[in-house]
Amino acid sequence: MKVLISGGGTGGHIFPAVSIANAIRQKLPDTEFLFIGALGRMEMEKVPAEGYPIVGLPVRGFIRPLFHPGNIKVLFDLLTSIRKAKKIIRDFNPDVAVGVGGYASAAALKAANALGVPYVLQEQNGFAGVTNQKLARNARKICVAYPGMERFFPADRLVMTGNPVRQKLLECTATPQEARLALGLDPDRRTIFVTGGSLGARSVNNAVCAGLQKFVDAGIQVLWQTGKADGDKWEKAVNATEGASALIHPTVFVSDMAMAYRAADVVISRSGAGGVNEVCLLGKAAIFVPLPTAAEDHQTANARTLSDRNAAILCPDSEAPKRLVDDAIALVNDKDRIRMFEENAQKLGRFGAAETIADIVIAERIKNKE
Repeated sequence: MKVLISGGGTGGHIFPAVSIANAIRQKLPDTEFLFIGALGRMEMEKVPAEGYPIVGLPVRGFIRPLFHPGNIKVLFDLLTSIRKAKKIIRDFNPDVAVGVGGYASAAALKAANALGVPYVLQEQNGFAGVTNQKLARNARKICVAYPGMERFFPADRLVMTGNPVRQKLLECTATPQEARLALGLDPDRRTIFVTGGSLGARSVNNAVCAGLQKFVDAGIQVLWQTGKADGDKWEKAVNATEGASALIHPTVFVSDMAMAYRAADVVISRSGAGGVNEVCLLGKAAIFVPLPTAAEDHQTANARTLSDRNAAILCPDSEAPKRLVDDAIALVNDKDRIRMFEENAQKLGRFGAAETIADIVIAERIKNKE
């Protein structure tokens, strides 16, 4: 079997794509894969690191508002990318394609459809983007992670699969104390893990920075993934706050996310599909601060899916400066509420998503051959 996988742009797209490929390969070891990504985006580095070939397209997102003059060049790049994708697909001759979202997905799947290659969509968010809604018209199956997605997609082709997650996160069996020791933290102290992704979340970082003294006064330990942006700034702020250097641990990047999650009593995070899914599958108590500029405000929809079910706290980005740290301190000190969030979040997690999607991809390939 030959499988084309397209998408990327963020870890929330890349990790599910790789997980799906891994699951297919486990079922059919001789499968050949080719990824299509966007030039200059992180998939061009991350996918080869996972052992899969990838080619890049000169595609990027439209500038908002849509009538922005710069979108003439964006549209030209999209048309160029579709043309290049057709050549790639003719050369590779895949049996089936999979789209996981991201700039490259639109060009690759449009090209696949034009050449008669069946494709499966994987929508990670609770609010579907415009691109996936359009691509769904010709998709064989649409794999989703949230209820109520028939408002975006044809109900007869929807499959509730959940979102694939990095297997390493699920395989970690360390206790919170063991994880904290491994990360150089106090094993017996209440711990909050703050993560804004590889680039960081500015509003979250600003709120944490402003509340450093509150964390110190409360005796709470914080593992703070600041991201690359202004990394030195946050470290200097910790060093300038009396007593903070013993409790607040800023780091640009956390290499072992499994241990970071295990170490945490409470997680503070943006609410991209990947982060929300990890919280659910691992059963963590979380405070989500949705990125307000995310397309169609899908991060708020993701977070609300949990907050409406007493499975997390939703803190709007605009309210983070005045309430995020106070909410976090109150939650980490409330064992009963933590337990409720953990139990309710885990009820929303779906294990085996990558394997289920792999079965769907294989089945569509068989149907196409018939």
